[in-house]
Amino acid sequence: MRVLIIDDDNLVRATLARTLLQAGHEVIEAANGNEGLLKFDGRTIDLVITDILMPEKEGLETIRELRRSNAEVKIIAISGGDRVNNLSYLSMAAAFGADDTLAKPYRLADLLAKIDAVMKV
Repeated sequence: MRVLIIDDDNLVRATLARTLLQAGHEVIEAANGNEGLLKFDGRTIDLVITDILMPEKEGLETIRELRRSNAEVKIIAISGGDRVNNLSYLSMAAAFGADDTLAKPYRLADLLAKIDAVMKV
């Protein structure tokens, strides 16, 4: 499976990439929504994991643009930037078209379980 990870936090992105590579997936990384959309365009991507709060182009707008260009791609939104409003960001991500959401901090096992569930639908 080809996965695009969009997250401005280098450590989060590297950890996700390493975990997914070890699970046998192909990984493409992007540091923000603009870069993610450029890397998505013209490629076959099975799953996008995107952060919500990012510079340049935040996750909600990125999700909306991904949905416009490819209604079939699976999207998991992750967020932990503003702990007080975290759940509302994740609720908005679902409304914008994310297939599932996950609050930071999360266990990698929980993320892998969400990926399995989303990809089976």
